Amino acid sequence: MAPSCWLCLYANNVLTTPRPSPRRPASAASRTPWGWAVSGVLLGTSVAVLAFAPAYWLGWGLAQISEQRLQLLQPRGTVWNGSAQLVLTGGGASQDRASLPGRVSWKMQPSWDGLHAQIDAACCTTAPLAVQVQPQRQGVSVVLADGTSQWPAALLAGLGTPWNTVQLQGQLALSTQNLQAQWAAGRLRLHGQVQLDALALSSRLSTLHPLGSYRITVQGGDVPGLSVQTLQGELQLSGTGQWVGQRLRFTGQASASPGREAALSNFLNLLGRRRGASALITLG
Repeated sequence: MAPSCWLCLYANNVLTTPRPSPRRPASAASRTPWGWAVSGVLLGTSVAVLAFAPAYWLGWGLAQISEQRLQLLQPRGTVWNGSAQLVLTGGGASQDRASLPGRVSWKMQPSWDGLHAQIDAACCTTAPLAVQVQPQRQGVSVVLADGTSQWPAALLAGLGTPWNTVQLQGQLALSTQNLQAQWAAGRLRLHGQVQLDALALSSRLSTLHPLGSYRITVQGGDVPGLSVQTLQGELQLSGTGQWVGQRLRFTGQASASPGREAALSNFLNLLGRRRGASALITLG
């Protein structure tokens, strides 16, 4: 065959033989729908878990933070809207515990400026206590709205020594004003005021019922201060103290009203070091 015919045949084969198209890597566009789908599933699952997180989780976290001293038992609902039985204990190894009558309920809602919560105890609050938790640069701030509540003094026995020995009875009327607690760099700063009126207190260690009524005031500042005074009663209490770091340093005095010295003598021995008819109370 002539060379020109070979050339024609070669050209014809080259032009007519199908050529495989080159492989191209899968484009980002072809993968995007699957990627978005997986991300959407993960995000939706996370939101659902957070939205319907069981109230048990809140109880577990509170017990860990308080070293088992504050517990929420028989929880119902979710972390954001639930209720439980509030129990005070002396710690993980303690057998002492005391429950609040009825249940405590809560509602929490996150927002751009922190976490807003309302806490309601049918036995003890006339209106829900409003709390705001705000994360800060080096810690956290807790703001408690002004309010009042009344709690049974017998609840303190659950905390163990010395409350389980004293076994107080009576009512604790709590009121707050501009109260804000800040934790930053391991240090607590307190602003505002807390007033606790211990009303008609009695103890199993004394035959006198009641012993009296007393006011405890905590005043915030660079060095928070504490004062105790007697409102009325046979047992007279007074004293002042300050928080230095995480420790309370308190000095006070207890004495019996005229004519009640003999009846309160043993009780005064338990409160502090005797000095004549009085007992000196020293903490810290």
